[in-house]
Amino acid sequence: MSPAFLLTSLIVCLMPGTGALISLSAGLSRGARASVVAALGCTLGIIPHVIAAVTGTAALLRASGVAFDALRIAGVIYLLWMGVSSWRDKSELAVSDDQPARPAARVIGSAMLSNLLNPKLTVFFFAFLPQFVPPHAPHELERLLMLSGVFMVMTFVVFVVYGVSAAAVRRHVIERPKIIQRIRRVFAASFVGLGIKLATTSR
Repeated sequence: MSPAFLLTSLIVCLMPGTGALISLSAGLSRGARASVVAALGCTLGIIPHVIAAVTGTAALLRASGVAFDALRIAGVIYLLWMGVSSWRDKSELAVSDDQPARPAARVIGSAMLSNLLNPKLTVFFFAFLPQFVPPHAPHELERLLMLSGVFMVMTFVVFVVYGVSAAAVRRHVIERPKIIQRIRRVFAASFVGLGIKLATTSR
């Protein structure tokens, strides 16, 4: 495993995106545990893209404009829905051990959907992973799977750091209602921005 792969993967993981926003939002609104669960969901959402890239399905997705556009439109709708929901959310945040936790399955499912509906991830893996596996190298499939696993672990760790860091300042933030509303609007604008970026992205 080359240092170039590790460095490139770390840079990609650190870049703010949908997964980072979801982890941060979960940490601020529901605490550290929820942020870890959200990070896990976002990471699991990468698996279908990895499978598509490793098996070569990504080539078909890139060649088929209809398939790519359908998945892209679904992703745009989902991101815009998240943006509108964040903007309209007027509920108060509270730090309480008695507050019922959001079901982990629901958090994971929502986070997985956010990455699952991003066709650029499939194309990214299709273009990114093969660069670090020599052509006709022995055990090519095993190497691709190993690199994919390392990338997913790095993604999970970065998202957890984002989310837990947000959870650490949660108590200080929720004591200032105006700050909460501003943060929610920043998240809402970010989700809408990501949706617009995805909508205007070509293959």
